[in-house]
Amino acid sequence: MPLYGEVFVSELIKMPVLDPTGDELGRVKDFIVVKGDPLPRVSALILEKKKRRFCLHWKNVGIFNRRIISANIYVSEVEPFELSDDDLLIARDIFDKQIVDANGAKVVRVNDVKLEGINDYACLVAVDVGVRGILRRIGIERKSENVYTVFGKTLPHNLIRWGYIQPLEPRLTTISLIVPRQMISALHPADIADIISKVPHEQGIALFKGLDPDVAAGALHELEANVKRAIIESLDKDHATDVVERMPPDEAADLLSDLGSDKAKELLESIEKDEAQDIQELLAHEEDTAGGLMTNQFLAYPPELTVREAIERLRTDSPDVEAVYYIYVVKDEKLLGVASLRDLILPSPEVRLSEIMETKLKSVSPETDQQAVAGLISKYNLLAIPVVDADNSLLGIVTIDDIIDILLPPSSRKKRRSV
Repeated sequence: MPLYGEVFVSELIKMPVLDPTGDELGRVKDFIVVKGDPLPRVSALILEKKKRRFCLHWKNVGIFNRRIISANIYVSEVEPFELSDDDLLIARDIFDKQIVDANGAKVVRVNDVKLEGINDYACLVAVDVGVRGILRRIGIERKSENVYTVFGKTLPHNLIRWGYIQPLEPRLTTISLIVPRQMISALHPADIADIISKVPHEQGIALFKGLDPDVAAGALHELEANVKRAIIESLDKDHATDVVERMPPDEAADLLSDLGSDKAKELLESIEKDEAQDIQELLAHEEDTAGGLMTNQFLAYPPELTVREAIERLRTDSPDVEAVYYIYVVKDEKLLGVASLRDLILPSPEVRLSEIMETKLKSVSPETDQQAVAGLISKYNLLAIPVVDADNSLLGIVTIDDIIDILLPPSSRKKRRSV
């Protein structure tokens, strides 16, 4: 077994490799990696001597650790190195590549690779994504550790085990590392979007395609317009339709307004008729208005409904609504009043909505400027404000998160246009 214990690749780069007589075969330039069971393993060392490169196969390695590397063949027996398109090299292909740290919900960079002896092979067991890896590569890890000790601190380790990493591509070549998709799916949609935005374009699209449609729908709205466009155009029609149908109507309208007219029309024709109509209605409103901000997903019940009946309906209807802050009381589509969730809990179950609803409510028209909408929501401490037409028919609601988008505008919000 040539490898005892564990070692980092950066500690081995430029180390001399000696033959049985002590002559130098060359210095370590890189390592060739192949798939192994259970982990990828080193199949050969690439050596460099007098600007020429040689290949030392793992079977010919004698001693292998951070202090000495020796071979059981002589200088005359070492083979010239010829690079193959299928070769994966640690320093060339894995160092400095981006991976996703699901625990931190961020993209990090591989600063070093840890090797460990398993079944007589040097296997890749972890990647170092912390400051230690950087310091180790420039040769000052030990000195830095001493400095930290003087101040009573410890230089942190930041390793991600290889078991949590997998290539996006089926083969272990041109490595693109990513944590398993089920771990990504557990993150907040905004974190997923941030990760997709930071990895290379092709990797971001591949990651998105592997997401559950519900997770994908939540993340898509958080992406920049050009990224959204590229992702949707890369999906087949059925997959794209499935994702769009799971988005709230206002977010779907934002998405379609970012697409080319032909693609937007194709998707509108593919999704269910009622959902397409909701989206089309929202697309008709101008940016920077209440109509441009609102969603037409809300809960509206008749005034004669009892609190008990309203709560029963609420349990059934709320999963299909993005945000449930209030129950709107309507008759013949006309807005009569509003009841908060707190209002439903306190009174007797047999009290009717007409008896508990607030009738002195604030509302806006679809043409109301978004800054005016924000001012009303802030002034009256509202979680949402209804949008009504000239006949007081309830068209939609603007929620507090839409107002936050105004204060901290995402790059995804663009002008809406009719499709």
